[in-house]
Amino acid sequence: MAINDGGRAMMRRTALALVAGFALAGLGATGTAQAAPRCVNTHDFSKWLAQFKKDALAHGITQQTLNAASPELTYDESVIKRDSGQGVFQLTFIQFSNRLLGGKRIPNGLAKIQEHRALFSRIEKTYGVPPEVITAVWGLESDYGALFGKFKILPALTTLAYDCRRGDKFREELIDALKIIQRGDKTVDQMTGNWAGEFGGMQFTPSNYIKYGVDFDGDGHRDLVNSTADTLASAANYLHAIGWRRGEPWLQEVSLPDEMPWQEADLDTQHPRSQWIAWGVRAAHGAALPRDNAPASLILPMGRKGPAFLAYQNFHVFTDWNSSFVYATTVAYFATRLGGAPPVNEAGAKDIRPITTEQMMELQRQLQKRGFDVGEVDGRLGAGTRKAVRTMQVQYGMPADSWPTDELIARLQSEKNPVAVAPLARQPGTETKAATPRSAAPTPVSTAPVAPPPVQPEAETPRTKPSRAATTAPQPTAVAPPLRDKITVRVWTVQGCLTLRMSPEKAREYRRC
Repeated sequence: MAINDGGRAMMRRTALALVAGFALAGLGATGTAQAAPRCVNTHDFSKWLAQFKKDALAHGITQQTLNAASPELTYDESVIKRDSGQGVFQLTFIQFSNRLLGGKRIPNGLAKIQEHRALFSRIEKTYGVPPEVITAVWGLESDYGALFGKFKILPALTTLAYDCRRGDKFREELIDALKIIQRGDKTVDQMTGNWAGEFGGMQFTPSNYIKYGVDFDGDGHRDLVNSTADTLASAANYLHAIGWRRGEPWLQEVSLPDEMPWQEADLDTQHPRSQWIAWGVRAAHGAALPRDNAPASLILPMGRKGPAFLAYQNFHVFTDWNSSFVYATTVAYFATRLGGAPPVNEAGAKDIRPITTEQMMELQRQLQKRGFDVGEVDGRLGAGTRKAVRTMQVQYGMPADSWPTDELIARLQSEKNPVAVAPLARQPGTETKAATPRSAAPTPVSTAPVAPPPVQPEAETPRTKPSRAATTAPQPTAVAPPLRDKITVRVWTVQGCLTLRMSPEKAREYRRC
């Protein structure tokens, strides 16, 4: 189950590879699909390496560091094979989470929290991230430090930096790996991890190691391999930097009524908690949901008949850590279990039959014919495919829970002359009070100094991320607007939000970004 390329998500996709062994062992996947044909390397590796070394010197890498690293700046064909041969496995949330959280995973996590109770207390005071969240990430990224990966980092990154597919991205990672060696955090021999260059207990990329690694044990080095203190604090620093909000919830299981406006169930749609209550949503366990204005999204990982959760502002930090929806939901759910929540209700999920990978690819092709941007036809149920499914479910008068079914595919295939379908628009008369926008990511508590940051909590600052204000999804128009029409597109950048006017075709390009 690979994650699409691009940004932080691309570099975090190999977390799934680390857990794939025990996630898929003995589990019948509903189908696989091989990665698309890749580019071919035609330029000379020796010439490329000579130029890279010149560039490394220009970026501040010393000749001494290059001399020490040179024996491992080599090409490894096995890395290319791994990158090219990633299969796609269709696992439901129940299948995936049960395999990853089964056995001793939860008891061991609770034991780790108890073992490092004083350390976790210091970390939470500094960064605001609770022990169960850090432990859940630690458990799934490396099985609490037991699975680091056995690939040599420098040959792996050298190979990927030379490769034609994503060379520029990995070239930067290779430079940062050399910086880690140069500043004395790791030696060349100690740089081992997974085939994509991630390493340590939290499987950081070298660039994230540089940006977010902290020396929390005060020994003068940031050691995310052998130091538990540095490993856990660095993860908290990273989560804090990408938007974690101190003292706020992240995920809560809920029960649903038989009927409700299902099209409102979407991660990018938020409503006040009082509105979800008005629609019949109730807490699955414990005390009743507060009837307040706290913004939340309703997420249905397996459609309306499967488990249901209210996802709060902090849930988006999990999807920023790893853009795989199933993986992010599993980590967040794992953290709730470590915090005392009972197992998820699986009663309704027993009758859910997920479609196969081949069916998913056919679904994506049918959606593309109607003008939807689902990305590559890869057999993965990603965010783009989910949104397109929801739009077509509304179009056909089906419960719009974003879950693909045989019935939906049959309806799509039955149309001889499919027409382009406009995105969902707001339904008149269903607007609700806008939820509080998600705050911007605070500046990392520590990105460069090796000394641990002060223990006083910092005030949260606005985060430059899309506002997930309450929206309601709606009856779509039958046909997309003519290309001559202009529509408004909001584009979020690190500086803030830009509002652009452009054609629908150009807008699709921005939405894909």
